[in-house]
Amino acid sequence: MILDRFRVDGRVAVVTGAGRGIGAATAVALAQAGADVVISARTEDQLRTVAAEVQAAGRRALTVQADLAEPGAAEDLAHRAAGAYGRLDVIVNNVGGAMPRPFLDTKRKHLENAFQFNVGIAHELTRAAAPYLLQSGGGAVVNISSTMGRVSGRGYLAYGTAKAALAHYTRLAARDLAPKIRVNGIAVGSVATSALDIVMTDEGLRTQMENATPLRRIGDPEDIAAAVLYLVSPAGAYVTGKILEIDGGIDQPNLDLGLPDL
Repeated sequence: MILDRFRVDGRVAVVTGAGRGIGAATAVALAQAGADVVISARTEDQLRTVAAEVQAAGRRALTVQADLAEPGAAEDLAHRAAGAYGRLDVIVNNVGGAMPRPFLDTKRKHLENAFQFNVGIAHELTRAAAPYLLQSGGGAVVNISSTMGRVSGRGYLAYGTAKAALAHYTRLAARDLAPKIRVNGIAVGSVATSALDIVMTDEGLRTQMENATPLRRIGDPEDIAAAVLYLVSPAGAYVTGKILEIDGGIDQPNLDLGLPDL
Protein backbone atom coordinates (compact mmCIF):
# COMPACT_ATOMS: atom_id res chain seq x y z
CA MET A 1 0.00 0.00 0.00
CA ILE A 2 1.33 3.45 -0.91
CA LEU A 3 0.43 4.85 2.52
CA ASP A 4 2.81 2.34 4.11
CA ARG A 5 5.69 4.28 2.56
CA PHE A 6 4.86 7.20 4.82
CA ARG A 7 5.40 5.09 7.96
CA VAL A 8 8.51 5.55 10.10
CA ASP A 9 7.88 2.71 12.53
CA GLY A 10 10.63 2.07 15.04
CA ARG A 11 12.76 5.01 13.96
CA VAL A 12 14.12 7.69 16.28
CA ALA A 13 13.77 11.34 15.37
CA VAL A 14 15.27 14.47 16.91
CA VAL A 15 13.24 17.66 16.47
CA THR A 16 14.59 21.01 17.61
CA GLY A 17 12.46 24.05 18.38
CA ALA A 18 9.83 21.48 19.31
CA GLY A 19 8.03 23.30 22.11
CA ARG A 20 5.39 24.78 19.83
CA GLY A 21 4.51 25.63 16.24
CA ILE A 22 6.18 23.75 13.41
CA GLY A 23 8.49 21.77 15.70
CA ALA A 24 5.66 20.56 17.92
CA ALA A 25 3.45 19.64 14.96
CA THR A 26 6.35 17.77 13.37
CA ALA A 27 7.15 15.80 16.52
CA VAL A 28 3.53 14.70 16.86
CA ALA A 29 3.25 13.83 13.16
CA LEU A 30 6.36 11.66 13.30
CA ALA A 31 5.02 9.90 16.39
CA GLN A 32 1.69 9.27 14.72
CA ALA A 33 3.62 7.72 11.82
CA GLY A 34 5.48 5.38 14.19
CA ALA A 35 8.65 7.15 15.38
CA ASP A 36 9.99 7.68 18.88
CA VAL A 37 10.85 11.36 19.27
CA VAL A 38 13.49 13.39 21.07
CA ILE A 39 12.23 16.94 21.41
CA SER A 40 14.28 19.96 22.40
CA ALA A 41 13.39 23.55 23.21
CA ARG A 42 14.17 26.17 25.82
CA THR A 43 10.85 25.91 27.70
CA GLU A 44 10.23 22.79 29.78
CA ASP A 45 6.47 23.31 30.17
CA GLN A 46 6.00 23.40 26.40
CA LEU A 47 8.08 20.25 25.98
CA ARG A 48 5.98 18.37 28.52
CA THR A 49 2.82 19.26 26.60
CA VAL A 50 4.25 18.02 23.31
CA ALA A 51 5.66 14.89 24.97
CA ALA A 52 2.17 14.04 26.21
CA GLU A 53 0.84 14.24 22.65
CA VAL A 54 3.65 12.00 21.41
CA GLN A 55 2.88 9.47 24.13
CA ALA A 56 -0.83 9.66 23.31
CA ALA A 57 0.14 8.49 19.82
CA GLY A 58 1.70 5.41 21.44
CA ARG A 59 5.36 6.40 21.06
CA ARG A 60 8.19 7.32 23.41
CA ALA A 61 9.22 10.92 24.00
CA LEU A 62 12.45 12.24 25.48
CA THR A 63 12.49 15.93 26.38
CA VAL A 64 15.74 17.88 26.38
CA GLN A 65 15.48 21.42 27.67
CA ALA A 66 18.37 23.33 26.13
CA ASP A 67 19.42 26.57 24.53
CA LEU A 68 21.02 25.22 21.38
CA ALA A 69 22.72 28.55 20.77
CA GLU A 70 25.10 27.63 23.59
CA PRO A 71 28.36 26.09 22.31
CA GLY A 72 28.22 22.31 22.42
CA ALA A 73 24.50 22.12 23.24
CA ALA A 74 23.44 20.76 19.85
CA GLU A 75 26.25 18.20 19.87
CA ASP A 76 25.19 17.10 23.35
CA LEU A 77 21.61 16.71 22.13
CA ALA A 78 22.68 14.22 19.48
CA HIS A 79 24.68 12.17 22.00
CA ARG A 80 21.84 12.16 24.54
CA ALA A 81 19.29 11.11 21.93
CA ALA A 82 21.42 8.22 20.67
CA GLY A 83 22.32 7.19 24.20
CA ALA A 84 18.68 7.08 25.26
CA TYR A 85 17.32 5.10 22.32
CA GLY A 86 20.37 3.37 20.90
CA ARG A 87 19.95 4.78 17.41
CA LEU A 88 19.18 7.91 15.37
CA ASP A 89 17.35 8.00 12.06
CA VAL A 90 15.91 11.49 11.57
CA ILE A 91 17.08 15.02 12.37
CA VAL A 92 14.77 18.00 11.95
CA ASN A 93 16.62 21.29 12.30
CA ASN A 94 13.87 23.73 13.21
CA VAL A 95 15.77 26.32 15.28
CA GLY A 96 16.09 29.69 13.58
CA GLY A 97 14.88 33.23 13.11
CA ALA A 98 16.05 36.86 13.20
CA MET A 99 14.26 40.12 13.86
CA PRO A 100 13.52 42.41 10.87
CA ARG A 101 15.61 45.60 10.75
CA PRO A 102 16.10 48.50 8.34
CA PHE A 103 19.28 48.25 6.25
CA LEU A 104 21.23 50.97 8.09
CA ASP A 105 20.32 49.43 11.45
CA THR A 106 21.58 45.99 10.40
CA LYS A 107 25.11 45.65 11.74
CA ARG A 108 27.67 42.92 11.17
CA LYS A 109 26.77 41.33 14.50
CA HIS A 110 23.18 40.91 13.32
CA LEU A 111 24.35 38.98 10.25
CA GLU A 112 26.74 36.88 12.31
CA ASN A 113 24.11 36.08 14.91
CA ALA A 114 21.55 35.18 12.25
CA PHE A 115 24.02 32.87 10.51
CA GLN A 116 24.99 31.14 13.74
CA PHE A 117 21.37 30.72 14.86
CA ASN A 118 20.03 29.49 11.52
CA VAL A 119 23.00 27.62 10.05
CA GLY A 120 25.58 27.03 12.78
CA ILE A 121 23.23 25.13 15.09
CA ALA A 122 21.90 23.00 12.23
CA HIS A 123 25.44 22.06 11.23
CA GLU A 124 26.54 21.29 14.78
CA LEU A 125 23.61 18.92 15.32
CA THR A 126 23.85 17.29 11.89
CA ARG A 127 27.60 16.77 12.22
CA ALA A 128 27.25 15.19 15.66
CA ALA A 129 24.33 13.01 14.54
CA ALA A 130 25.91 11.77 11.30
CA PRO A 131 27.87 8.85 12.83
CA TYR A 132 24.72 7.63 14.60
CA LEU A 133 22.66 7.95 11.42
CA LEU A 134 25.27 5.86 9.59
CA GLN A 135 25.26 3.23 12.32
CA SER A 136 21.50 2.91 11.85
CA GLY A 137 22.01 2.26 8.15
CA GLY A 138 21.51 5.83 6.97
CA GLY A 139 18.90 8.42 7.72
CA ALA A 140 17.37 11.74 6.80
CA VAL A 141 17.90 15.36 7.76
CA VAL A 142 15.41 18.15 7.13
CA ASN A 143 16.38 21.81 7.54
CA ILE A 144 13.59 24.33 8.01
CA SER A 145 14.47 27.29 5.80
CA SER A 146 12.21 30.11 4.61
CA THR A 147 10.69 31.69 1.54
CA MET A 148 12.74 34.76 2.52
CA GLY A 149 15.82 32.81 1.51
CA ARG A 150 14.79 33.12 -2.15
CA VAL A 151 12.69 36.31 -2.43
CA SER A 152 13.56 39.91 -1.61
CA GLY A 153 11.85 42.29 0.76
CA ARG A 154 12.87 45.28 2.82
CA GLY A 155 13.88 44.61 6.41
CA TYR A 156 14.73 40.93 5.99
CA LEU A 157 18.44 41.28 5.19
CA ALA A 158 19.91 39.23 8.06
CA TYR A 159 17.12 36.68 8.20
CA GLY A 160 16.84 36.17 4.45
CA THR A 161 20.60 35.91 3.99
CA ALA A 162 20.87 33.30 6.74
CA LYS A 163 17.97 31.25 5.38
CA ALA A 164 19.47 31.39 1.88
CA ALA A 165 22.70 30.09 3.39
CA LEU A 166 20.79 27.27 5.10
CA ALA A 167 19.20 26.32 1.79
CA HIS A 168 22.57 26.04 0.07
CA TYR A 169 24.06 24.34 3.11
CA THR A 170 21.36 21.72 2.56
CA ARG A 171 22.46 21.12 -1.03
CA LEU A 172 26.14 20.92 -0.08
CA ALA A 173 25.57 18.67 2.93
CA ALA A 174 23.46 16.36 0.79
CA ARG A 175 26.47 15.81 -1.47
CA ASP A 176 28.82 15.30 1.48
CA LEU A 177 26.54 12.77 3.20
CA ALA A 178 25.24 10.84 0.16
CA PRO A 179 24.43 8.07 -0.47
CA LYS A 180 23.42 6.87 2.99
CA ILE A 181 22.14 10.09 4.57
CA ARG A 182 19.61 12.23 2.73
CA VAL A 183 19.49 15.98 3.43
CA ASN A 184 16.61 18.17 2.30
CA GLY A 185 15.04 21.47 3.29
CA ILE A 186 11.69 23.20 3.39
CA ALA A 187 11.28 26.84 2.41
CA VAL A 188 8.43 27.80 4.70
CA GLY A 189 6.05 30.62 3.93
CA SER A 190 3.82 32.41 6.46
CA VAL A 191 2.65 29.85 9.01
CA ALA A 192 0.38 30.41 12.01
CA THR A 193 2.98 30.13 14.78
CA SER A 194 3.95 32.37 17.70
CA ALA A 195 6.14 34.38 15.32
CA LEU A 196 2.95 35.62 13.68
CA ASP A 197 0.96 36.26 16.87
CA ILE A 198 0.59 39.96 16.07
CA VAL A 199 -0.61 39.21 12.57
CA MET A 200 -3.03 36.50 13.66
CA THR A 201 -4.71 38.84 16.16
CA ASP A 202 -4.82 41.86 13.83
CA GLU A 203 -7.62 41.41 11.30
CA GLY A 204 -6.19 44.01 8.91
CA LEU A 205 -2.68 42.53 8.83
CA ARG A 206 -3.99 39.00 8.46
CA THR A 207 -6.26 39.99 5.59
CA GLN A 208 -3.34 41.77 3.89
CA MET A 209 -1.19 38.65 4.12
CA GLU A 210 -3.95 36.33 2.97
CA ASN A 211 -4.78 38.53 -0.02
CA ALA A 212 -1.09 38.58 -1.00
CA THR A 213 -0.92 34.78 -0.93
CA PRO A 214 -2.21 32.91 -4.01
CA LEU A 215 -3.89 30.27 -1.85
CA ARG A 216 -5.49 33.07 0.21
CA ARG A 217 -4.62 31.69 3.63
CA ILE A 218 -1.89 31.50 6.24
CA GLY A 219 -0.28 28.10 6.52
CA ASP A 220 -0.82 25.66 9.38
CA PRO A 221 2.08 23.98 11.22
CA GLU A 222 0.64 20.66 10.06
CA ASP A 223 1.23 21.72 6.44
CA ILE A 224 4.95 21.73 7.20
CA ALA A 225 4.84 18.62 9.37
CA ALA A 226 3.30 16.65 6.51
CA ALA A 227 6.14 17.72 4.22
CA VAL A 228 8.74 16.73 6.81
CA LEU A 229 7.16 13.29 7.11
CA TYR A 230 7.31 12.85 3.34
CA LEU A 231 10.97 13.83 3.20
CA VAL A 232 12.14 11.56 6.04
CA SER A 233 9.98 8.53 5.25
CA PRO A 234 10.46 5.87 2.54
CA ALA A 235 8.04 7.94 0.44
CA GLY A 236 10.85 10.45 -0.07
CA ALA A 237 13.63 7.90 -0.44
CA TYR A 238 14.72 9.22 -3.86
CA VAL A 239 14.94 12.86 -2.77
CA THR A 240 18.08 14.57 -1.49
CA GLY A 241 19.64 18.01 -1.79
CA LYS A 242 16.29 19.63 -2.56
CA ILE A 243 14.33 22.53 -1.08
CA LEU A 244 10.58 21.96 -0.96
CA GLU A 245 8.65 25.24 -1.15
CA ILE A 246 5.62 25.14 1.16
CA ASP A 247 4.47 28.75 1.01
CA GLY A 248 0.98 29.05 -0.43
CA GLY A 249 2.40 30.01 -3.82
CA ILE A 250 3.99 33.36 -2.93
CA ASP A 251 6.86 34.77 -4.98
CA GLN A 252 7.36 37.92 -2.91
CA PRO A 253 6.90 38.76 0.78
CA ASN A 254 3.24 38.85 1.75
CA LEU A 255 3.86 41.25 4.64
CA ASP A 256 5.10 44.75 3.80
CA LEU A 257 7.00 46.17 6.77
CA GLY A 258 6.44 49.69 5.45
CA LEU A 259 10.12 50.71 5.45
CA PRO A 260 10.60 53.97 3.49
CA ASP A 261 13.19 54.77 0.84
CA LEU A 262 16.54 55.96 2.21
